[in-house]
Amino acid sequence: MREQRRTRRFAALALAATVVLAACGDDDDSDADDEPATEESTDEPATDDEPADEPAADDEPAAEPAGDDEEASGDDAVIPVWIAFEDYRLDWTNEVAAAFNEQVDGYSVEITGFASYNDAFDAAIQAINSGEPPAVVHFFEAATQEARDALAGNGEPVFADLEAIIDGRTEVAGVPVVLDDVVASAATYYQLDGSYTSMPWNTSSAIMFLNRTLLDAAGVEGTPATWQELEAACEAFMASDAATDSCVTWPNHSWFVEQDIALQGELLANNDNGRSGRADEVFIDSDAMVDYVTWWKGMADQGYYTYTGTQRDWGGTYDLFAAQNVPFLLYSSSDTTALTDEGANGGFEVEAAFLPRNGEATGGGALIGGATNWVINGLDETTQDGAIAWVNFLSNPENAASWHQTTGYIPITETAVSNLEAEGYFDENPNQRIASEQLAASPDTPATTGALVGNFVAIRDVITESIESVLVNGDDPAEAMAAAQEDAQALLDEYNLLFADG
Repeated sequence: MREQRRTRRFAALALAATVVLAACGDDDDSDADDEPATEESTDEPATDDEPADEPAADDEPAAEPAGDDEEASGDDAVIPVWIAFEDYRLDWTNEVAAAFNEQVDGYSVEITGFASYNDAFDAAIQAINSGEPPAVVHFFEAATQEARDALAGNGEPVFADLEAIIDGRTEVAGVPVVLDDVVASAATYYQLDGSYTSMPWNTSSAIMFLNRTLLDAAGVEGTPATWQELEAACEAFMASDAATDSCVTWPNHSWFVEQDIALQGELLANNDNGRSGRADEVFIDSDAMVDYVTWWKGMADQGYYTYTGTQRDWGGTYDLFAAQNVPFLLYSSSDTTALTDEGANGGFEVEAAFLPRNGEATGGGALIGGATNWVINGLDETTQDGAIAWVNFLSNPENAASWHQTTGYIPITETAVSNLEAEGYFDENPNQRIASEQLAASPDTPATTGALVGNFVAIRDVITESIESVLVNGDDPAEAMAAAQEDAQALLDEYNLLFADG
């Protein structure tokens, strides 16, 4: 295992280097992203930290650029937009693009879907090198540092600073700018150096889903709010006549680890999680980390937690809950609509609740997940304004509300939240409010803002592999995380040698 990690460390360094080398016009066609993210995306659905309904069929982009079905008018500026969805979320985005093209004169947005964020990013780097970049690229939150660091062949950033190119305007091409309306949890994550570098879009949090019908049959009352309460609920459930094979599941994905570290009020990296300065130290072997992994292992050892045997297994864990094999599922809020519908169609009541936290820790809060839309740097003024108009149109209150209702991602603007409240939507659909309420309840601290770290996706892989060694091989949590600390720190050190200033 250590030898595999050592190999991965140097592979990750080489891959990280290609962000600069490829963007500088190197003949090498290596992936332009960074870490072993392509390996991660091979095994999971279309997004990094949220699931899609079905895994993508392959890593190729959608065959046809989507958007308006008709040819763009010869006078319209075409705005190519690349997003990391190929499922119903791509369909929804196509509908919004058609509305944009109808309502905003002079522009034609064309959507292309990719199987993963990494595929979209890699393709964008290659397109920049060939001189035919898209206008907008959809990229996930964990790689924000990489996106900020990526350089084009002329030494300029690959991505524009969104707020800088908006330049104080309140509307662009007749489309209102909605940055000031973005909900606080997303604003604090994506505002870097006091400014938005990208436009928040699909935003989620990790929450808990309960099969209330199964729990009622077992005589298990209440909603667990802590690890300890969840463990007690599982003990009672497994001792009842209604017991299934196990009690709870969630994907072995570092995003859940990061959530539980933040819920304990602890940092994943130094310099205020990379917010007051570039992170140059990670805390993978912290007491908070070891406590969480130890609790996780205990749940598995007692037969309460089911590990599907596959890292980042969104689909397998989803299916266990949908088939009523477990009464508890810790999952992304991005599938709140789908999971609630599973219950309605399957004859059981699904209840959503806050993610359980360590009952012995205080002061923490939940993190966001998801992605933003980045505008490519160096576009001509007309195309750049069209890109700015599009990303704001996509997240305007009407579209933010529709996106939330369709998926379960939180409404990204405060106005969308207020409008849904006024319409009585949350009263009729109480599960839909949980993620927003959980994020709103989090204190504004460096721990809850989320880590900004180079080579983060590779570091996530190290954490996930270490936890698998604990769950499958019975490795000691403290020893496993100490080994992970060494490897993760090496990944960060090597990344910073390439990208850190000075």
